[in-house]
Amino acid sequence: MTDLLRKPSGTTGKVHDITPADAGWGYVGFGLYRLKPGERAAEQTGETEVILVLVEGKAIISGGGKEFGEIGDRMSVFEKTPPHCVYVPAGADWSAVATTDCVLAVCTAPAMPGREAQQIGPEGISLVDRGKGANTRHIYPIAMEDRDVADSLLVTEVFTPSGNWSSYPPHRHDEDNFPEMTYLEETYYHRLNPAQGFGFQRVFTEDGSLDETMAVSDGDVVLVPKGHHPCGVPHGYEMYYLNVMAGPLRKWRFQNHPDHDWIYKRDNP
Repeated sequence: MTDLLRKPSGTTGKVHDITPADAGWGYVGFGLYRLKPGERAAEQTGETEVILVLVEGKAIISGGGKEFGEIGDRMSVFEKTPPHCVYVPAGADWSAVATTDCVLAVCTAPAMPGREAQQIGPEGISLVDRGKGANTRHIYPIAMEDRDVADSLLVTEVFTPSGNWSSYPPHRHDEDNFPEMTYLEETYYHRLNPAQGFGFQRVFTEDGSLDETMAVSDGDVVLVPKGHHPCGVPHGYEMYYLNVMAGPLRKWRFQNHPDHDWIYKRDNP
């Protein structure tokens, strides 16, 4: 099994560059740039569609033959304001020039050319609460299936408060069996506040063929090729993660772990 915990390669430039070939799967790619003012990132989309997420900072963005100008407003992701994002179709290119310190996520999945480049958010992206008690978390659904903004990509941001659990009860989406379940590969880009904090994520299958528990630090990425994938953060720290999912069908259908589904049923009578 490919190493599921990916540490950033440095502090500047492209610090994450996860491709499907590198991950050992077929759909999701994830890149992350950390740029200083005046620095530029640019890529061809090729046979993938791209959603650029300004995690932090501001940048002048262009893509797919359109100029979007300077976008972005949160200097820290933990300000919890809605994100500024841009969709760029396959067969195009994009560029970003940072106007402040900038963290730019590059979410990719296979697609055919044909869609128009467009800005996604901050308008139309509202914070949604999910869960109860220590399972409470807060979500910005950037590009989930209810928004027809992509062919394959599903992208969302999640804020998990101090001492809470997230992606919980444990659930999986690793079978192409719609409508009961969809096959979706997934990446988690984690941030911690304060940054010296840590969290935990477990990725495991019901038959035990995969069972890894990882301590995640600020800036780490976790790959979820299959199985359940809950995460938690200790008291005193809060966790952010950016999820990227993709598979053969752009729908999110999952099943809770049978041992732990009682929690969901209790909280949602």
